[in-house]
Amino acid sequence: MKAKEGVLESLNQILRAELTAIHQYLLHAALCKNWGYERLHDQYSHLAKEEVEHSSGLIDHILYLDGEPDVEHVDALAHGRDVEALFQADLAFECEDVELLRKAIAHCATVGDFTTRHLLEYMIEDSEEHVDWFETQLRTIKQVGIQNYLAEQVKK
Repeated sequence: MKAKEGVLESLNQILRAELTAIHQYLLHAALCKNWGYERLHDQYSHLAKEEVEHSSGLIDHILYLDGEPDVEHVDALAHGRDVEALFQADLAFECEDVELLRKAIAHCATVGDFTTRHLLEYMIEDSEEHVDWFETQLRTIKQVGIQNYLAEQVKK
């Protein structure tokens, strides 16, 4: 099937973000494991797996549209020296991802590509849940303090 105007460009831009997210979340999972925060390690590993699923779906869809998936590029990874810095970086990343998806969804509606729009709407649900999770973690840290928060992250 031939892609509508601008759709492949949007999909490859989103794919780049998803591939970046995989790398970023794997790094953050490893950092949390190294710091001894088992619960956060598991959460970041789960997030990375979700991003792998998104990337796989995007690759399949780009190929379906007779496009060429760009899997060779990722953006710079955001990281930090402590858990709160990771959360802030990841929240900013997910907010950018949601905006990217919103623009692509609107474009797909404009050009009449409802199959791609449906795929992206599924993805934006997960991204908005990620935004909510990071906001909740940062709000909890503010309410209970970083030491109390981190004490809860050591074991499942």
